[in-house]
Amino acid sequence: MSTKSILIREQKRYSLFDLVKIFDLSEQEIKILLKKLKLYNIVKTVKNSIRQKQSFELLDDEIENIEVLSDNNEYLYVFTYVGVVIVSGLVIKCYPKYIFNNNDPIKELKLVLKVIEKFNKNEQIIKFQDNLLDGIAPNKIAAMLYFLNDYYDNGIYTNISNTIEVNGNGEINWDKTINETYALINQNRPYYTELFTKKKINNEYDYFKRLHETILTICSKYLEACGLLELFDLIAVNLSDEGLDDFGETEYILGQIQKEISSQFNTRKQLLLKSFYSFVANGGGKFNRSDFSLYGTSSFHVIWEKVCAIVIDNHLETNLDELPLLYGLSDDYIDYSKTSLINLIERPKWAVRNTGKLHESEKTFTPDLINLNVNSNGELQFLIFDAKYYNLCLNEKTLSGQPGVESISKQYLYQLAYKDFLEKQNISIVKNCFLFPTETDQFMNIGEVYLEMLDNLGLEKIQLIMLPSHVVYKCFLSNKRLDLSKLEI
Repeated sequence: MSTKSILIREQKRYSLFDLVKIFDLSEQEIKILLKKLKLYNIVKTVKNSIRQKQSFELLDDEIENIEVLSDNNEYLYVFTYVGVVIVSGLVIKCYPKYIFNNNDPIKELKLVLKVIEKFNKNEQIIKFQDNLLDGIAPNKIAAMLYFLNDYYDNGIYTNISNTIEVNGNGEINWDKTINETYALINQNRPYYTELFTKKKINNEYDYFKRLHETILTICSKYLEACGLLELFDLIAVNLSDEGLDDFGETEYILGQIQKEISSQFNTRKQLLLKSFYSFVANGGGKFNRSDFSLYGTSSFHVIWEKVCAIVIDNHLETNLDELPLLYGLSDDYIDYSKTSLINLIERPKWAVRNTGKLHESEKTFTPDLINLNVNSNGELQFLIFDAKYYNLCLNEKTLSGQPGVESISKQYLYQLAYKDFLEKQNISIVKNCFLFPTETDQFMNIGEVYLEMLDNLGLEKIQLIMLPSHVVYKCFLSNKRLDLSKLEI
């Protein structure tokens, strides 16, 4: 299977002419490709305007719900995906929108894919396994990565049979030895000249072991042909010269797998066998240009928010008596010691006219993350962070890619929501911060945003912090905390 590899930046505006050049396809072929990608919400269409050409962010009201048109100048096309898409014999590698200065960001994309894999590890497998026996074609890339990663972690599928031998090296089967052999008695002690011993035999020619080896080899060759082994940091696996045809007709193979599933109770084997079933039922090693497969996300902003919350040590769900308070809880909050920070935020109250009957909403506004820590001066500080997956550009000449006023007002309200708690705990150092990803190596505080009417209430201006994305990701992957002293706040 021959493939062509294409690098695309998330949320960059591309004209039809741009894509014809990048993909080296005809205009008609590009239109067909874009229609398919639009069906999966990987591509959006926007009006071609000066604002769009200069824009770093895609707003919902700018998206045009139209078919792909042949007019090269009227519309622009935006990829809203981070990850890998295989379609029509093409391997499209979509890297995050904050990478501007590297035209070949394979190293950066490799790191991002590891983050996506770890973030979705359990969810990805469950989602994949739920459809295995339902006749629904699985995501081929996800399935192949599952096979290879499982093999690296657990090895090849084996069926070990137990047998009995005489005077072997295994564990002695005393019941069989005592009941079926004769003992010599010496000084009232029995001695057995023959011992029945247990022996485990690993069948090297087991049907499912061979099937596993064949599937692994097929997957490895496919990913290698697509140039994805290196991208996912995988090593080629070549364990078999057999093809799926060597195991019988498709229905026969599926029948054998079903029988094996019913006889196995090991969780890993159950999942692996169901994966075999799905792989074989949906074409196995037969790949063609009509294949569509992807690995990644259209919601990378969610991953950025969650990863930041993990590496910064989010205290939102922490009970008050477990917070790193210097002098313990004040008397005013002793009765709330088992209440978490998030539950201190007031919920909206709905009052019935005339009777005054109150109904309290279940939900309220929620900060991304809050961290309490002691700074280098030994002072306790209360940090309110909001991770923003935006391409913010702020300098003497330019402001673009900034969050909207609703994000700014909510950030102020987060501090206001904790006003009483902060006063009663004598916490005077409060910092409001937006956290933006950057491709650079530097932690940078590039400025602040504020509303004077809220600033006049004594609330903190919102600081604009650029976080080196690769540093955040490496902390996440290695289960380490981010050094907050580098934030310059």
